[in-house]
Amino acid sequence: MDKPEDLLPLPSATFHILMAVADEDRHGYAIIQDVAARTGGRLKLSAGTLYRSIQRMLEQGLLVETQERPAPELDDERRRYYRITPFGAATARAEVTRLNQLVKLARARGFAPGRA
Repeated sequence: MDKPEDLLPLPSATFHILMAVADEDRHGYAIIQDVAARTGGRLKLSAGTLYRSIQRMLEQGLLVETQERPAPELDDERRRYYRITPFGAATARAEVTRLNQLVKLARARGFAPGRA
């Protein structure tokens, strides 16, 4: 994959995981909690979906596992923390552009509120 557009459209879980790690490194359970909170509980990632997605995202270069850890008293040594890569951020931006174009098309056809 040379370009972010090669990965589009992103699976919903992938997009939400990228949003969850956009501003800070997170471990798996924190990603699950962030996604549920941001979607008002409409999307609840199962552990299986999360870790399959993370494995694929690591292979695609969207995420890296970071070695940086919180203070030991705030952490569980079994946790793995994930960070978005520059390629991951570029891919998320490309997906947002794609989604915006879809909304414009939907507005033009009267399927979405707002101006065309």
